Amino acid sequence: MVHTGYNPALVALSIAIAVFASYTALDLASRVRAAPGRRLAWIGGAALAMGGGIWSMHFVGMLAFEMGMPAAYDTGLTLLSLLIAIGATGGAFAWVSRNDAATRDILVSGPLMGVGIAGMHYTGMAALTVPGNLAYSPPVVIVSVLIAVTAATAALWLTFRQHEVWQKIAAAFVMGLAVAGMHYTGMAAATLTAEEAGAHAAHMSALAPSQQNLALFVGGATFLILFLAMLASSIDQQRVQRDLSASEERFRAAVQAVRGVLWTNDAEGRMVGDQPGWSAITGQSREEYQGFGWADAVHPDDAESSIEAWGETVREKRTFVHEHRVRSSDGTWRHYAIRAVPVLAPDGAIREWVGVHTDITEQREAEAELRESNEEIQRYAYIVSHDLRAPLVNVMGFTSELDATRNDIRTALDNHPDAERIDADLGEALGFISAAVTRMESLIAAILKLSREGRRSFMPETLELTALFQRLADAQRHQTEAAGAEVIVAPDLPKITADRLAVEQIFGNLLDNAVKYLDRARPGRIAIDAVPVGSRIRIDVTDNGRGIAERDHARVFELFRRSGAQDRPGEGIGLAHVKALVRSLGGRIDITSRLGDGTTFSVTLPRESATASNRGAAPTPLAAE
Repeated sequence: MVHTGYNPALVALSIAIAVFASYTALDLASRVRAAPGRRLAWIGGAALAMGGGIWSMHFVGMLAFEMGMPAAYDTGLTLLSLLIAIGATGGAFAWVSRNDAATRDILVSGPLMGVGIAGMHYTGMAALTVPGNLAYSPPVVIVSVLIAVTAATAALWLTFRQHEVWQKIAAAFVMGLAVAGMHYTGMAAATLTAEEAGAHAAHMSALAPSQQNLALFVGGATFLILFLAMLASSIDQQRVQRDLSASEERFRAAVQAVRGVLWTNDAEGRMVGDQPGWSAITGQSREEYQGFGWADAVHPDDAESSIEAWGETVREKRTFVHEHRVRSSDGTWRHYAIRAVPVLAPDGAIREWVGVHTDITEQREAEAELRESNEEIQRYAYIVSHDLRAPLVNVMGFTSELDATRNDIRTALDNHPDAERIDADLGEALGFISAAVTRMESLIAAILKLSREGRRSFMPETLELTALFQRLADAQRHQTEAAGAEVIVAPDLPKITADRLAVEQIFGNLLDNAVKYLDRARPGRIAIDAVPVGSRIRIDVTDNGRGIAERDHARVFELFRRSGAQDRPGEGIGLAHVKALVRSLGGRIDITSRLGDGTTFSVTLPRESATASNRGAAPTPLAAE
């Protein structure tokens, strides 16, 4: 039996290699989930660092072992031990770093790595060639393997459970000490018995120095590998820091882009630390806004509701959305919209709040001006519609008188050769006037109701489209005949359920618009047709007029915008009004036109208007735009 011992300096070096290799490997492996695109590179680096470190630690540990006899290593088994170390650690890291890996997966990867460490050790021991016999104590061998498995499992659990530096360092020490502990426990399990000296011993003596130099070279190369691995980790960390910095800059720019002021509160809603954004808008010093001092800058009429809403939000751990007025540094009050989200700790508790105050003063002022303007428009509309009734009543009165004196006129023209034609024309004209008066009366009633309620109400009813369009065409007969044109309404058009006045306004305006664009150099033709499209109806109003340039297709629906040459005056209101009414009825309007080829306006409406099942108020047509 050979008397053995250890060189303390080399023992310390071997332990340092094990710890350093463990930290490097665990650090590289922990980056796998953060950078899935480089998964194989990080796992390979971790396996090389860990496997190479264990292998180097083994040979430095063997160098520290003073056997008192020469030793050599079998090259094949030595390389096999290295491959075992790299393969086992690589497999363990790959398994535990999967995206869907759970805590229980450490119970697979930990034993795999531990058995790999033990396998590398005993394969390396098998590569040892000495002039003597090598035997092992089975109980101590088992203990060495258990040490490796337990420590490897604990180290992986510490590494992949959290990513804080101190935990990674702790895991590296656990793993490094486990590797060293396993090695020296395994060495304690070995017993060397020397043979008689001879030619073989002399041969070993000649080989020993070169083998020692090889072990030292392996240790140095391992340190270089570990250094390069740590350098790669450091470069990646700098990349992460740059990405984080860029993300923070984007966040600040986004906040500035929405004219917002960023602030943070603690879990209870108290302002702590420096809040330069809040101080900039309120002029409060740090001492003034600390804690709940920020509430002193909120308008007295809004403070109580703001504090109550904030307290309720904190209790419920939800997003805070609110609005209040804040005193600016110049003493004026400005409106702010607030949105804050809780930042939660891993246990679900609120860690802090991050919020943004966005200045919406101009928006609120514009809304106030708009409300005032709308009120003025409503008052004016009421007055105008009221004053329109007087001339309308006069027209209705004169029309009634003319109708009542038709018999007298007929008697006076009894001997006139065109008496029958004149009477028929007079009757038709009185009918058109009566229909126009009735429509005007409906429009005035709608304006009066709009001025009272601020919204237009629709009253859906079943409409016979053929009859409705024919009445509109008859009402336009004077204009169309003056333009030398005709209006053709397709027979047997389908029925729809919608507001009669709105439909009359839509297609009355479209007919009037078609007449404006007719080409007087050729006979004009305006056709109205309809086709079903699923649960909707598409109604086409087509003319053979001058057409509209494609660049003007969208602009013709803008208020007070006109395009092309027209034979009748207009203010550019009709089509804008039509589009708003179509949208209010739940439909859409499209235009198809080319210069010289005429124009088609296609109005698609539901067969049953949404207002048929909901008779509530609808937005006013122009407001819908």
